[in-house]
Amino acid sequence: MRILVVEDEPKTADYLHQGLSESGYVVDRAASGIDGLHLAGQHHYELVILDVNLPGKDGWQVLEELRRDTTLRVMMLTARGRLADKIKGLDMGADDYLVKPFEFPELLARVRTLLRRSEPIAMPEVFRVADLELDPRRHRAYRGTRRIDLTTKEFALLQVLMRQSGEVLTRTQIISLVWDMNFDCDTNVVEVSISRLRAKVDDQSDVKLIHTIRGVGYVLEARQ
Repeated sequence: MRILVVEDEPKTADYLHQGLSESGYVVDRAASGIDGLHLAGQHHYELVILDVNLPGKDGWQVLEELRRDTTLRVMMLTARGRLADKIKGLDMGADDYLVKPFEFPELLARVRTLLRRSEPIAMPEVFRVADLELDPRRHRAYRGTRRIDLTTKEFALLQVLMRQSGEVLTRTQIISLVWDMNFDCDTNVVEVSISRLRAKVDDQSDVKLIHTIRGVGYVLEARQ
């Protein structure tokens, strides 16, 4: 897989180039926003790692142009760690936002996560577990003959659980797959969402499908 690093600080660019190359990726480098846009237009990349403080065009301008012309995954990598900057980057279309200084293992884990999201997923027309059905194309869910009314996030959460039925998913995995960003580790958004989804899916049925594995995570499966 090919990654474009747009970074004007030579030591940081060298560090990223070496680490990503040793991890098996093909890495191209650009030291300015203009050069970064040129390379992005000339080659196919799975991911762009983009600094903000760049000569020529800054990272915000580059991100804006990339989002106008492509669907490339973009990770912002910058020393600008204010909450307002993070929100700006994500609202402008960045897929992730990592603040310098950073630990390379964390960056690499985020890269892998973003690249997994870029991979096409073979999706069945309808997911089925016991008498629970989920139709992604029609955005409908049923428990037996009863239709379940779900919010957009509840539908996405149920789809993740059904796609990986029988597999225990951790809170971190669920946040990454459903919310597409990194929440504060102390948030209870997963617990609250699971509770609401369980009420809609299981409360009116004798057979419970959504289970909590204490200290580990959650699993959707039909148990005997």
